[in-house]
Amino acid sequence: MPGRWDILSQLCCLSSGPEDGELGVRQPMASEVFQSCLSQCKILELSKDTRALKEAFEAGDLPAVAAKLQSTLHSLENVRLDVGVTGGMGSGKSTFVNAIRGLGDEDPNSACTGVVEMTVDPTPYPHPKYPSVVFWDLPGVGTPAFRADKYFQRVQLFRYDFFLIITSESFTTDLAELALEILRRGKHFYCVRSKVDVDIAASRSRRPSSFSEERVLNQIRDDCAQRLEAQGLRDPKVFLLSMFELGKYDFHLLEESMVRDLESHKRHAFLVALPNVSKPTLERKAASLRQHTWLVATVACGANPRPVPGLPEVACDLYMLTRALEGYRHSFGLDGGSLVRLAEQTGQPLHKILQVLQGPKTKVTEVLVAELLGQASGDASAFSQKLLNVPILGSLASCGLSFATVYRMLRTSLDVAVSDAQSVLVQASLDNPDRRLPDGQWSQPSA
Repeated sequence: MPGRWDILSQLCCLSSGPEDGELGVRQPMASEVFQSCLSQCKILELSKDTRALKEAFEAGDLPAVAAKLQSTLHSLENVRLDVGVTGGMGSGKSTFVNAIRGLGDEDPNSACTGVVEMTVDPTPYPHPKYPSVVFWDLPGVGTPAFRADKYFQRVQLFRYDFFLIITSESFTTDLAELALEILRRGKHFYCVRSKVDVDIAASRSRRPSSFSEERVLNQIRDDCAQRLEAQGLRDPKVFLLSMFELGKYDFHLLEESMVRDLESHKRHAFLVALPNVSKPTLERKAASLRQHTWLVATVACGANPRPVPGLPEVACDLYMLTRALEGYRHSFGLDGGSLVRLAEQTGQPLHKILQVLQGPKTKVTEVLVAELLGQASGDASAFSQKLLNVPILGSLASCGLSFATVYRMLRTSLDVAVSDAQSVLVQASLDNPDRRLPDGQWSQPSA
């Protein structure tokens, strides 16, 4: 039988799957969730005083536990992530910085773009919804002001968590040198070949009878890899992108690589900030948010609990839960600003997009959260009994029905947000079949 501290680790680090439904993965039963042992606990690595937290759990002191976990949750939600975007002159770096943040080039907060090199100094562009996630538009490699031998010191390579090296043509010696220097400094980088949509259109125009998109893409990918290998890079992987249709081509592969290489807390920050351009993106976001549902529920029930109006047997922090549900809407592009922007980008009437939503269509309020908690409480009793059979939660009798109700409400709301995000993207693509891609991807950007 796992010790109480092992179970605490499971409680805080659980990466539980979704319920039966849109994503097709069965939700584990409570007994399965808590009895399965996890080898590591990434979330609690952020806690500065794990001994006090352990002792508080052992003593059944939920307020003390929640206070410690509240600090952990704050760290997770505010972790800093710096992404350096560099590459060749005029390669589309600034356009990528805008697209990855869900913005168009004409947005007031967008990076300056143009047909010539626009970036003179390293320029930070915080994500409009997640300001601790910052994309740095770096000067183009090889510009007169930034020769290769001066570039590394000027842009301060140590500042960034990882780099994207972008070119719209072949990878030059300067770009290969930059990649090798990043590698020597122990940082991750990803080589991106941009504007492949332009190459594909040109090839289709020149050779309409023999045109093959797959052959063109393979030729571009092979040429880039060969040039990088010739400069000393081993087994380079090159991702092909269109900056104006970010979800097409290799973006899902690039996203998968970036997410895999990040530390757990920065991975979560990066995932929730990604634009919703594909079903795999939505699924990765959902998995990361589910991983923190237990943490949010514990803090909401222990840090500042108040009886819920109309539901006196449940006590929790309604303000915190309101923020959590609003966070789901923002991450999945379901807030008003994101939906308006999507309608403008795709030409879909806003009312048609709103029609497919099952979740809240306006800002989440505490009144709405209380109503959702009331709906969740109906089937929470049996769930809470299973939780109380677990040693660590059995000692926290005050948690009981409140924890089970809050957890059920958060999970249900998250699943609805995921389903709505999928429906919105499908609806936005209906009038333009060319935007629909295989394997559940869509090509239009989304905030």
